[in-house]
Amino acid sequence: MSKLDLKNLSTKKLALEIERIKKNKLLKNKVVSLEDYRSVYHKKCPKHILVVDDDQTTLNVLKRLFEKEGYDVLLAHDATELVESLEFQSVELILLDINLPWVDGFELCKLLKNHDDLKEVPVVFISGRKSDADKKQAFQLGAHDYITKPFNIQEISQTVRTLMNLHSAK
Repeated sequence: MSKLDLKNLSTKKLALEIERIKKNKLLKNKVVSLEDYRSVYHKKCPKHILVVDDDQTTLNVLKRLFEKEGYDVLLAHDATELVESLEFQSVELILLDINLPWVDGFELCKLLKNHDDLKEVPVVFISGRKSDADKKQAFQLGAHDYITKPFNIQEISQTVRTLMNLHSAK
């Protein structure tokens, strides 16, 4: 068994090391209970949602809502912060406002849908813009849904649950 350097071990690395040790001990057993096998090999990982909105109140509301439902929620105020978030964490869903500084949501969606690693990630627009032209443009760019502000908590929650289930089934 190797010695761990606990001083230089991040939380994520610690969790990975614990899982590795559990798997190794499990492999030494000739018979393994189904419950033990499932706990090691089918551990449920939280799904990640990225919310991109320049309004701090909207970010806070969505973060609280989806963390309560068991998701990890990343927040970004603009395209630059979106890129920074995606450097360190993959996401299963992006909630995107249209009116963002520098690069608007439409431009950002187009970039995401043309990116090899991100094109399959569902994008849901959440915007105060209610025109049919805006909605049409969002869907033409590859959005999976379009929710107008002020949004209904149950509606946005159901939309996210549905898309997360579809995305994880792929």
